[in-house]
Amino acid sequence: MENFCESNAVHVAGPTPSGRLQRIPQLLRTSRKMVAFGTISVAAMLVSACGSSGSGQPDGSPQPDAAAANAALVAQGQQIFRFDTFGDETKWSDALGLHTTIATAVTPTVALSVGLKVDADALPPAVVQGIQNGTISLTSTDTTIALLKLNAVVGLKGTVTEHAGGKDTLDRVGVTCALCHSTVDNSFAPGIGKRLDGWPNLDLDSGAIIALAPALDAATKAVFNSWGKGKYDPRFNLDGINGPQVIPPAYGLAGLNSITSTGDGADIAYWNRYVSVTQMGGHGSFSEPRTGVNITNGTDDLVTAKLPALQAYQLSLAAPPPPAGSFDAAAAARGQIVFNGAGTCSTCHSGPLLTDANTRLHPASDVVSEPEPNGAPSYASRSATKQYRTAPLHGLWQHAPYFHNGSAPTLDAVVQTYNTRKSLGLSAADMADLVQYLKSL
Repeated sequence: MENFCESNAVHVAGPTPSGRLQRIPQLLRTSRKMVAFGTISVAAMLVSACGSSGSGQPDGSPQPDAAAANAALVAQGQQIFRFDTFGDETKWSDALGLHTTIATAVTPTVALSVGLKVDADALPPAVVQGIQNGTISLTSTDTTIALLKLNAVVGLKGTVTEHAGGKDTLDRVGVTCALCHSTVDNSFAPGIGKRLDGWPNLDLDSGAIIALAPALDAATKAVFNSWGKGKYDPRFNLDGINGPQVIPPAYGLAGLNSITSTGDGADIAYWNRYVSVTQMGGHGSFSEPRTGVNITNGTDDLVTAKLPALQAYQLSLAAPPPPAGSFDAAAAARGQIVFNGAGTCSTCHSGPLLTDANTRLHPASDVVSEPEPNGAPSYASRSATKQYRTAPLHGLWQHAPYFHNGSAPTLDAVVQTYNTRKSLGLSAADMADLVQYLKSL
């Protein structure tokens, strides 16, 4: 299995009485002191995954000052990952006018329906109570603006002006890394909960959100609207080819050099620069002679200095373990034997990261995920390497659909595809056990 996977709206019952929406800004102002964007405590084990100077203590752990410096770098990276737009408001607001549509048409109910998430930890108690008892409406754009003012919409950052009389206006909006690569645990309500950074937001209909921009023509909007939830094409705006990919995880990357499905670049910083400049529209430069991409946005650089901290934070994000009871342990043990034997999976999914991506890439002829859906050309052919990496498998249970293009909806479909395309001759029992093993990773 040489290239396994590359990679609701909330309704509050009852009407909202006229005038109650005017209470939202007051509630937010009186509760602002209670809002905290805490920094995640980083365990020493995770910090060490980001690397150290090599001058550690006898047990291999970094010196206390080095550990503190790494922890500070990771904490800085978390803030960048969650809240930094790199100045991309220039694209999303100044050029595309997305903020005007959000302010006039995107209610919280609409936002949740296209996969946007709300950080429950950013909500003051008064706002939490208002959502619960219906005095704060989820069908009003005023509430959307209020949530943006609180930095509570995961991956969106709004510039909000408060006017006399308590009326807020959304002046600009930008996007952050967390838009695609973070979700929530739904602990408050569907789409509202604690952040899960690094988890791909597979509910996100990024194309539908982009298509809201009034400056786009109808043909371009049609392409964006064709992508669907959990997919994004990070090259469409450069080569004009419509071939959306599954949004990949940003966790479990420590020790892995080839970060993307095609192995472009030698570290996360390469892809962070690519995305922040060419996709998000951040101020800075990206150049890749192999694809002919050479882009500079703005006259300042709001990207480069932030890349080390951003990478450190992403490297600290461990793949999530499978939920208790989510797989059959006995079957998984048998499936591991299949994985290492008749299934030939370990030929490519090898080592502690279950990938050979640090030593080689694979031609498109090796993978079973092509041809691409809807007649699109090989995604590898659009990349810098023209090849695919073998994806790491830890946390596999969390991010269906599978393969770089999402052509396998389930792990059962993945195994069946390999068995057929590679003529493995696995029995139904072998395949069932192998699926359980994959769920256990």
